[in-house]
Amino acid sequence: MHSLQVDSVQRWMEDLRHMTEVECMCVLQAKPIGVEEDTQGELIVATGDHVARNNLQTLLRRALVVSTELGKMFQRLEKGRWQRVHSTAVRANCHVRSLVHEYSAARNTPAEMQKYEKSLLEKCMELTTITERCLHTEDEFFLKSMREAIHEILTDVSDSFSHMIDMALANEIQILIRQIESSDSVYTIGSAISNLLSLTQDGPQLCRIIAKEGAVVALFKICRQDCFSDLYAHALRTVASICCVEEGINQLEKVDGILCLADILTDENSAEAARAEAAAVVAQITSPHHTSTQHLGSFLESMQDIVTALIQLCESASCGEVFLLASAALANITFFDSMACEILLQLNAIHILFQSCKDRQRVDTPYSKDQVVTILANLSVLEQSSSEVLQEKGIERLLQLLGEKPSSSSPSEGAACERVQQKAAVTLARLSRDPDVAQTAIQLRAVPRLIELCRSPAERNNSDSVLVACLAALRRLAAGCPDSIEAADHQQLIKPRLVDSFLLCSNMEESFV
Repeated sequence: MHSLQVDSVQRWMEDLRHMTEVECMCVLQAKPIGVEEDTQGELIVATGDHVARNNLQTLLRRALVVSTELGKMFQRLEKGRWQRVHSTAVRANCHVRSLVHEYSAARNTPAEMQKYEKSLLEKCMELTTITERCLHTEDEFFLKSMREAIHEILTDVSDSFSHMIDMALANEIQILIRQIESSDSVYTIGSAISNLLSLTQDGPQLCRIIAKEGAVVALFKICRQDCFSDLYAHALRTVASICCVEEGINQLEKVDGILCLADILTDENSAEAARAEAAAVVAQITSPHHTSTQHLGSFLESMQDIVTALIQLCESASCGEVFLLASAALANITFFDSMACEILLQLNAIHILFQSCKDRQRVDTPYSKDQVVTILANLSVLEQSSSEVLQEKGIERLLQLLGEKPSSSSPSEGAACERVQQKAAVTLARLSRDPDVAQTAIQLRAVPRLIELCRSPAERNNSDSVLVACLAALRRLAAGCPDSIEAADHQQLIKPRLVDSFLLCSNMEESFV
């Protein structure tokens, strides 16, 4: 809320100061600019509840400026623009010197970091000196040898600067974690968690640093104390963000985080928001994108409770976001263990999911439908799922999902619609092993719709994955009921090898439809 209340002109003037001060320092050859005693270290130090956030955001902003200048130097060095190489070296030197001096004045810098700062400043000065020498000669042999030397120093400066910034960020993150661990104030802890959450949005490298400094451990300590129940949702959202990297998941495993998640999900007294964020953590740690699956061993021990709680959350969700988080977690879980699918069938999941699809308040976007149809596709591997789908009139719903189209030009929404179509076709193909399902699908005119998707690229948003899934479903239906497909379609879509039919349809123009 603080950032929304800051006057825009004031914000502009703060940003302007960061740019103009460096120019002043260039003119004064990096001599410090006199400031009032009570504003010493204004760049890094602030007062109020947003101190840490200002410190971190300022540090990141200044780091980005330095990194940009160093990147320009690499480019100009390659092109031999010596005047610009030198001017960029001077600017980078001033930026680094300003950042180091002001940060050192604002914080008790660790001894190890002080060594890096001293070494970095010396290298920056060396870079400025050596680039200046190149301005006063046109000797190609000399300039070539200098280019190699400057490139080596510049690489060293870039690496040292990145390491120093990581250490500074780690130092700031430690301060936030100490606030979480030592404070009894809900407001103070909440503010520190907000700052951590904000940092996680700046990329995986920061998430690794946050995990390494023990943030996951501190956040789960909060989630295990009843007096901080109002902070559960906030803390778990931060945990989910940190767990986008393996280091975060490893920390979660070490503190038995999965057991804590199961406790929150199964506690009827837990707020829906807390259970939804717990589901988000489950979705994150079970994501197929993670290469390591060692953490899933302890997850299996709590899977019955977690799956039960998640399907109940899908059924009782008060809004689309809660349903999306719970269904995403279930979708991921069904990928890595067939036991989860069996548990879901016992819990009447097919009925719950199809009923949810009728509720626009819960299933209101292609993203939610993507999760639903993913679960159904994985459940359809089990033979007993066919009768339940028929009982719920699920074939009609699958055919509706085959017609899913984006409501906007958003690329992410278009991709979600493609996944919905693809998985609906996959589910239909798997269920059609059952003759009753195949017959029902044919009666509901599934064949013409599948043919349309195969022949019309626009209907499938030019997606090859949708085309392959529709061809597979069509062939499964044709195998059980060959009379349902006309001769011309059979000749092109059924009789050839799958790859030949795919090539035919993928190259087909709209005019052929």
